[in-house]
Amino acid sequence: MALCSCGVGTKPTDSEAVVQRFVDLLDDKDYAKAAELTSYPAAASATMKQMFEGLESGKVDYEQSQVINLDPESAIFSLNVGWNFGEHKDWNYTLQGTVKKLGIGWRISWDPSVVMPQLANNRTVKLVRTMASPPPKVTDLAGAPLMTEQTLNVIKVDPSKTGDLVATTNALSDAIEPVAPLITGPSLMQQLAASQGKPIVAVNLRDGDFEILEPRMAKIAGVVMEKQPKLISADRRTWSPMLDALRNVWKDSQDATAGWGVQIFEPDGKFVSQIAGYQGPAAPDIAATLDQRLQHAAEDAVVSSPTAASIVAIQPSTGALVAVAQNSYATEKGPVAFTGLHPAGGLMELFKAVAAATKNKAPQDVSVQEAAEAATALGVGVDFNVHGLDEVTGRVSSSGRSTEQVRQGAASDAVMASPFGVAIAAAAIARGSVVPPMIVNGQPSTATTQVPALPKPAVDRLHAMMAEGANRPETAAIRGFRDIAAYPATGGSDGWLLASMGDLVFAVHISDVDSGDATSRMAAVMLKSLAAPEP
Repeated sequence: MALCSCGVGTKPTDSEAVVQRFVDLLDDKDYAKAAELTSYPAAASATMKQMFEGLESGKVDYEQSQVINLDPESAIFSLNVGWNFGEHKDWNYTLQGTVKKLGIGWRISWDPSVVMPQLANNRTVKLVRTMASPPPKVTDLAGAPLMTEQTLNVIKVDPSKTGDLVATTNALSDAIEPVAPLITGPSLMQQLAASQGKPIVAVNLRDGDFEILEPRMAKIAGVVMEKQPKLISADRRTWSPMLDALRNVWKDSQDATAGWGVQIFEPDGKFVSQIAGYQGPAAPDIAATLDQRLQHAAEDAVVSSPTAASIVAIQPSTGALVAVAQNSYATEKGPVAFTGLHPAGGLMELFKAVAAATKNKAPQDVSVQEAAEAATALGVGVDFNVHGLDEVTGRVSSSGRSTEQVRQGAASDAVMASPFGVAIAAAAIARGSVVPPMIVNGQPSTATTQVPALPKPAVDRLHAMMAEGANRPETAAIRGFRDIAAYPATGGSDGWLLASMGDLVFAVHISDVDSGDATSRMAAVMLKSLAAPEP
């Protein structure tokens, strides 16, 4: 039998033309029109649609390499295929198929192998990220485990699977009350109202809690239980808004070393094989700056407040954030230890002292505007790029700096500060200069505005104010602790405290404060808890 293929400069045969048209449509990912050129359009369309969706981010190039006519009504062909999924993520393969002349014209004899290997029997294909095993750990300041990837039991409410949402949410809140007392039926109904008919996550449970509660939850209509891996604290007592930032760092680290794979699955989702890809190296462990013992002490302190409260502690020698705690009243408003802004109030006296020393003025001659501008010398209003962390130090009514504007007015309105920003100010006072904060050892942040060191007269005056503050009636609760220096202040209904002890500084904030010494009493709870042996 004589075999022939298209020669250079010759007119393509009908078989060659249909193969070339098929190839062009595949390059355009026009699976509907490409399917019409096959002997089984419905099956071809479904397979190619899934293929392009499963490999959505990839760019593809199908190229006809050869068409050989077997006889006037049939031919065989081969294709070269190249996929690109990003830099250094290339996959190349060859395909073979048959084209036949039917009553409706020349058509590709449909088989999934004419577009990709191993797609027979309704299998699916998907581009996935692959991670080396085991995943990186997150350790604390002492090198002990802080966060590990564990399998969590995700408890959801699916509105489509229950006819009585009120009964479902109330029953679920009762079932999980021993471990999640703040999740109520009404709060779940609020989530459902905002979800527009989609399932919501009610709670994530560790295996130990799930084993106890599962029999009660399984009976509730509309409750769906799934298992998902998640990076969580190794010690259930450790909770901080800083953990979310560390999850971002962990994810970025994995992304940087992630591999990729083109994987084939059975119709029921069972993994078949990986037909292309590369496994990246394991990501390194992350050395966080959090001191778990101090963190637990800070948590003990903030829960003693009947209103929203936060504590942020920093090591001034390094800028390491060693504890960040906030109570449930604060958490209802988000990660307010890092992002909540409140009037500086009496803290303006510290900024005024900096302005007075810098401008060689008497403190009483410093204007509100000058004091506000001096806040940036202590880091309040400075933008820091902390890897993984969404934060704001403050907003200052000052032009010409990378800070947001607020209205002019009373001193308490001229500067709005976050607990994070006030802790940075405390570190700057202790150190004599603003120290870039960090949440991972060896990864200090960068600032969009360079802040010069404080002049010595300003440092001396600030240290004197902190020493004097420790002898005020409002700070009596912490006066007995060794080497303590502190400055209490109020701004409207907000209470503030800056304190330092050796190579540790911390800021306390309480909303709707009930007395001038409330922040010092909270600090005392933390320091007493820190001094007591951990169970």
